[in-house]
Amino acid sequence: MELLLDFAQTFATQLQKPALAFLLGGMALAAFGSKLNIPDSIYRFIVFMLLIRIGIEGGIEIRNAEISEIALPALMAIVIGVVAVLLGRVTLAALPSVKTEDGLATAGLFGAVSASTMAAGMLTLEQDNVFFEAWVPALYPFMDTPALIVAIVLASFATQEQSGGGDKTIRVWPIIKDSLQSSALSALILGLVLGLITRPDPVYEEFYDPLFSGFLSVLMLIMGIEAWSRLSELAKVAHWFAVYAIIGPLVNGFIGFGLGYLAHIATGFSPGGVILLAIIAASNSDISGPPTLRAGIPTANPSAFIGSSTAIGTPIAIAVCIPLFLALGKAVFSL
Repeated sequence: MELLLDFAQTFATQLQKPALAFLLGGMALAAFGSKLNIPDSIYRFIVFMLLIRIGIEGGIEIRNAEISEIALPALMAIVIGVVAVLLGRVTLAALPSVKTEDGLATAGLFGAVSASTMAAGMLTLEQDNVFFEAWVPALYPFMDTPALIVAIVLASFATQEQSGGGDKTIRVWPIIKDSLQSSALSALILGLVLGLITRPDPVYEEFYDPLFSGFLSVLMLIMGIEAWSRLSELAKVAHWFAVYAIIGPLVNGFIGFGLGYLAHIATGFSPGGVILLAIIAASNSDISGPPTLRAGIPTANPSAFIGSSTAIGTPIAIAVCIPLFLALGKAVFSL
């Protein structure tokens, strides 16, 4: 009961903060038929700015951290990405009314990571004065890439079985390469490398860091508009996708929290790090994942996996999972 009260209190507080307020504001504008349109080039620039800032901060922190501190959380991130897709395979993708490739593409997207949700989670923890290691966002590719690889590999096997066999050889490296070359991961990795091998502290402190909250609020507005516009696409596919989009982020987030808690016991991973790992696990890719899965699983219906992710999954992750896991973390760790 106390956890529910904490969640309600945290959720009410979140409504007054930029991330959730701008997301809901964008959905409201779209619902009322507003013609507001933010160009895609601006959207991509904002994502780049957010991710390179996150990457630089993470690189600076990794430079000063012990590898032993990072190794176990990184392993946990890999496990979360793989398990999320496997769960999707035996649930959504196994339903008679759901095409296997559509279910796996959706599971892959929900196993991967959303840069916008991760950034919103970071800002929330910072505003609540909850400490987390600055290298935690660097776990992004450890969760994102395995989830996409497993989804594409399983979908390839399913397609071959349906077509009566044939060549069972599946090239994994091109999938990894496409994932790492995506705009989102490229920006994050660039920031990490710069933070690790250079001294970007002045430009980080004077330029990237002060703009973070403002750029994030604009990104949330864009995501809100996009989420509402995708609802019509989602209505064209089986309703099971909507159910999965609601339950999936919660299940994945709890898996992330549980594994993060084990890392906390084993290595002293901070409570804030556990909460942020759960938020990252609850997110679903909205930047790098869709083009990778479109290319990797060409027979999957984009209305199913992109519609469920953008229209329902991202709002659930930001509006529900961030306050939920923040409240859970405060309860478990007595923050």
